[in-house]
Amino acid sequence: MSSNNEESTSSECQNYSDGSNMCLELALEGERLCKSGDCRAGVAFFQAAIQAGTDDLRTLSAIYSQLGNAYFYLGDYAKAVQYHKHDLTLAKTMGDKLGEAKSSGNLGNALKVMRKFDEAVICCKRHLEISRELNDKLSEGRALYNLGNVYHAKGKHLGRIGQQDCGEYSEEVKSCLVQAVKYYEENLNLMKELGDVAAQGRACGNLGNTNYLLGNLNEAIRYHEERLKIAQNFDDKAAERRAHSNLGNSHIFLGEFEKAAEHYKETLNLANQLQDKAVEAQACYSLGNTYTLLHDYTKAIEYHLRHYVIAQQLFDRVGEARACWSLGNAYTALENHVSALHFAEEHLKISKELGDTNGQATAQVNIMDLKKILGIETEDLSPESEKLIAMAVNQVQPSPGIRLYRVRRKSMEHLDLIKLTPDSKQGKCTADNHSNNSTAKNLNKAEKNQNEEEDNFFDLLSRFQSKRMDDQRCSLSLENASEVEADKKVVEPAESDKVSNGDAQDDLLDLIMGIQSKRMDEQRVELPNLPGLCRSSVSSDSSQSGAVRVNSSTQLDDQREAFANDFDDEERATSPNKKSTVPDEDFFSLISRLQSGRMDDQRAKLKK
Repeated sequence: MSSNNEESTSSECQNYSDGSNMCLELALEGERLCKSGDCRAGVAFFQAAIQAGTDDLRTLSAIYSQLGNAYFYLGDYAKAVQYHKHDLTLAKTMGDKLGEAKSSGNLGNALKVMRKFDEAVICCKRHLEISRELNDKLSEGRALYNLGNVYHAKGKHLGRIGQQDCGEYSEEVKSCLVQAVKYYEENLNLMKELGDVAAQGRACGNLGNTNYLLGNLNEAIRYHEERLKIAQNFDDKAAERRAHSNLGNSHIFLGEFEKAAEHYKETLNLANQLQDKAVEAQACYSLGNTYTLLHDYTKAIEYHLRHYVIAQQLFDRVGEARACWSLGNAYTALENHVSALHFAEEHLKISKELGDTNGQATAQVNIMDLKKILGIETEDLSPESEKLIAMAVNQVQPSPGIRLYRVRRKSMEHLDLIKLTPDSKQGKCTADNHSNNSTAKNLNKAEKNQNEEEDNFFDLLSRFQSKRMDDQRCSLSLENASEVEADKKVVEPAESDKVSNGDAQDDLLDLIMGIQSKRMDEQRVELPNLPGLCRSSVSSDSSQSGAVRVNSSTQLDDQREAFANDFDDEERATSPNKKSTVPDEDFFSLISRLQSGRMDDQRAKLKK
């Protein structure tokens, strides 16, 4: 009997050993694929590693961390939050303070992109607090940079609600931007102390952008010029391109259109070198509008046509609409009313496809005015069209002399850029699914449950966060992914997270009580149910069951920040997959307003 038990025990040990080895091998391959840039394949291997399972907490922590980074890279922020949450739980369990700091920072980055700014601040401040406790300057710099990004993103998001110009935001928005400047400046000073010139460049770029939003344009230009100099020293063409584009925008606001044009030309040149068609189109769009402001309509048409062609190539219908609107204005200024009418009709066609009622109203007004000039009889408008035009006119309440422009401006400011991206198809499917009442009820129920979990998590976080020892351990709850974008699908929480709020709190308190601040290697602890965690049935301590190992080292490199850092820079596009051929909304709004004072001649002709 004893012999049978020994054989059984030996077999179980061998099974666990084989499973852990397979988990490690799969994870190493996933790491290799992610480092080579194939994150989607890397995710598949990491998921397979979790299926194989391991009882080594450090290996599992590294897998969670890299999975979170890979999902962040792929734009699946809800899953990024889920795995960074698991990584944070394990880091606290092992007493790994640096790991806790890094996972808190990554979690903050993902929450920031999901517009959960207050929660992101809590995580990033925890990252900063631990880094300073450990006197880890590099980690401290990372935390300061992340905090600046969170406040910058929050201020920019709140500022977009009212469509204000830079420097004209509410006190709430300004407060966020001032906080961003504070953290960026601290980061810049620390990077100078450490001699990290590349990091100084990133800080300068973000300080330039934040001062731009605050209306401190001279300061913005000073930082962007420093950013440009550093980028040139490192031969970083992408950073050079961003710096020139930002300098162009700043000079536009100062009314220095010639300087702006020079910077946009450099942007276009660098975009061609980088073979980035979307950025090339954006530069052409900016140049077209800048030359319109300079009354050089021939050059404006040249650049707007280049933008129009690229927008068609990239299937960017909103970009095409913008190009048609701009070309119609430029051709009208040159009194080429036939070409202007053609693009106005194209604008109307695209606006109908996009379901943009304001765009339709704008295009119809332009078509009617141009047909009058050309002596073409206009067919009677349908009651629906008349209603759209009346709504557009009443909305902006124009003065008699500028009706045409005001309708145009408001129309274009409300075009939906989300429809540029491949995800718009997903949004359309979601809209179609609203006809299925059962599906809608299930989605609403899932949203409600996830919101309740989030509220309970941050109640616990508030209770245990302030001035506590390492025994404080709280798990994170996945926020509803539908709040990232209107067209994102609701992501169901993992099976291990589908527990009642009361049970979750009890488990959390048990975990806090059972975990001490410092643990030796190979110390065994009870853990909550986590994907990929194997609880060995064999333990050197017969009084403990379900034990796990904490190895002092692992073959997996710690990649907790490897992927997230590439896309949390506010200089860069919000999404790596963005293919918009037009710049940000705030720049387009500015261009529209500036053009309003420079098109009086063409309006006079249109009123005949």
